[in-house]
Amino acid sequence: MEPGPAPAPLVPVPLLVTALVLGTAPWWVTRVGLYPYLALEVMIWMIFALGYNLLLGYGGLPSFGHGAFFGVGAYAFGLAQLKAGMGLWGALGIAVLAAALAGAVVAAFISHRRGIYYALLTIAFGQVFWFVAIKWHGVTGGEDGLLNIRRPGIVASAEGLHYFTLGALLLVSLFLWRLVHSPFGRVLGAVKQNETRAAFAGHNTWLYKWSAFVISCAIAGIAGALFALAQQSAYPNVMSLNNSGFVVMMVLVGGGLVSFWGPLLGVAFFLLARDLLGAYTETWLLWYGLLFMAMVLFKPEGIAGLWRDLWVRKVPAP
Repeated sequence: MEPGPAPAPLVPVPLLVTALVLGTAPWWVTRVGLYPYLALEVMIWMIFALGYNLLLGYGGLPSFGHGAFFGVGAYAFGLAQLKAGMGLWGALGIAVLAAALAGAVVAAFISHRRGIYYALLTIAFGQVFWFVAIKWHGVTGGEDGLLNIRRPGIVASAEGLHYFTLGALLLVSLFLWRLVHSPFGRVLGAVKQNETRAAFAGHNTWLYKWSAFVISCAIAGIAGALFALAQQSAYPNVMSLNNSGFVVMMVLVGGGLVSFWGPLLGVAFFLLARDLLGAYTETWLLWYGLLFMAMVLFKPEGIAGLWRDLWVRKVPAP
């Protein structure tokens, strides 16, 4: 009998490296010519991208309107604070719950679909959320959004918000790491490989796809709430197709299809490219788009796949 796969480590090394690099960022980020907010932005997008990769990388479910749930988290956090007077933890809980509920409703309509029809439906629902955010002035503030969101308690200072966000990133990473290496993750992978065969094996594939979507949306809500704290505002652009497209590019360029940690690499690469290329040209997104096209055409496994190939070549199997 062949041995089964080795159990996943409880605390993987890449997570420790991430904690070390981002935990020390307040001391070195300005010394290398960057600005402190960049590290905070990187962590928020890493949370968003990791949650999104549960769908795309592990479930094979392409959501092209996922920015909507990022925005729902941001708006829910702001409304809970500004309208209901909630503190940090209460508003954060409302943000996660609102994003999860929105995801549950959308997933109920789309989880029986797959492929291009699934993707198109996510775009359609994403546009609905964006349109509501633009037009519902009495609640969302319309195009101006929600302003004057406060940073209460432990996130009042920039350093406090940095380490609070880092803690959220580490907890989300550990949760998803254990989830994708659990029986749930293995069945989700089976659904990705062959949904018909997984159904014949007795698994409720609709329920697994629905659950993965809801979990992914809840994590997007966490990222959205942290973004509202970082920006001290919530506005409709976070729900746009641009934001949804950015997270897709981050995951694919990073190598989320072949590595759990690919989204972290993709986020860091995208945001650094934005700032470094943006310092020289306003058309930085054009050059990044060309790079993205080249990566998809010639190395679809992304940065993580490139690193894996270089490592295998350097350290051949015995």
